[in-house]
Amino acid sequence: FSLIISLTALRLVGFWAPDDFKGNYELIYKYYGFLSFTFYVGNFLTQAVDLFVIWGNIPLMTATLFLLGTNLAHATKFINLYLKRKLIKMIVDSSDDVLRSVENEEGIAIVKSCNRQTKIQLLTYLTLTYVTIVGLMSSAEHGSLPLRAWYPYDTTKSPAYELTFGLQVYIVCVTAFLNVSKDTMVTTMIAQCHCRLKLIGLSLKSLCQDLHDDKSMSLSPNQEKIARARLRDCAIQHQTVLEAAVLLQNCFSAPTFAQFNVSLLIICVTAFQLVSQTGNMVRLLSMGTYLTNMTFQVFIYCYQGNQLSTESSEISTAAYLCPWYLMSPRLRRDLLIVMTRSRRIAKITAGGFTTLSLSSFMAIIKASYSLFTLLKQVDEKNLNHGL
Repeated sequence: FSLIISLTALRLVGFWAPDDFKGNYELIYKYYGFLSFTFYVGNFLTQAVDLFVIWGNIPLMTATLFLLGTNLAHATKFINLYLKRKLIKMIVDSSDDVLRSVENEEGIAIVKSCNRQTKIQLLTYLTLTYVTIVGLMSSAEHGSLPLRAWYPYDTTKSPAYELTFGLQVYIVCVTAFLNVSKDTMVTTMIAQCHCRLKLIGLSLKSLCQDLHDDKSMSLSPNQEKIARARLRDCAIQHQTVLEAAVLLQNCFSAPTFAQFNVSLLIICVTAFQLVSQTGNMVRLLSMGTYLTNMTFQVFIYCYQGNQLSTESSEISTAAYLCPWYLMSPRLRRDLLIVMTRSRRIAKITAGGFTTLSLSSFMAIIKASYSLFTLLKQVDEKNLNHGL
């Protein structure tokens, strides 16, 4: 469900071409995607120019930076998505084929649980995002735009004010949904990987299911053959998931690293804006939800990465829980090889510097708080000098 929503959103704005678009249709679609990207980049430039104009005024700079940083990370992820789209599509199709082919009840329950988790994640993310947008738009004072930006005309006069206000609302709503879609797509693909690992663990636990009765103390040659074939299939599936994790690392490691660095700064400047907005309660609440939203964005990456590593480390335990004592020495050795190989933990890193995990999430929050404290001290020092 989450992946369908994400890919549909990207397709609507020209960043994920339908499979049946060939020839002229494909060319027109690429041109449409280029125009969409140019339109959104143009909006980022107005914020960048405004930052240059107000440089040195920390409260105004943070008011511009908190959204400009999000947009820059947004553009980086767009470019990466376009460059890696074929590889990403291959990973999506591969995982989709595996998860749709599950037939046993326990396996279907695991897939449904994963789907439910990613669906809740998407709905939570969307709710936080649009509550923030409504707050930001409604907190604008009369005659002022909701977001700081520089335009080559007077935005205080009608109809320029109304048109610019509407343009900002449209761009923020669309880019926010696309940002949610891209983040959800990446984290859902990671979730699919750890769901596949969970299915492999289930297959290992039930390796000898329906192959022996309570009276028999060992497997017959025929049963051994079936168990070995099942074990071989588990080993192949495990290797496939490890390769998929490597592909995800190649596709999203650098953009995730950029996102984490930007998020670190955004959380810091948003917290600064939050303590500065004492006179506007609506603005205060909207900044609070924006801070929560940015924190949640980092959390879903770290949580799904943590789940991937956890499920990967539990493969050897799942193999041990199967009735290995019924197997021949040869089959036990094969099982031991699988257990040894499962010590190679699947993980995703941010630029090769830090693994996506809950400890990484806490490190980012602590670093953001340290920067926030420093920013407050600098601002207070500037105020004292001004007095």
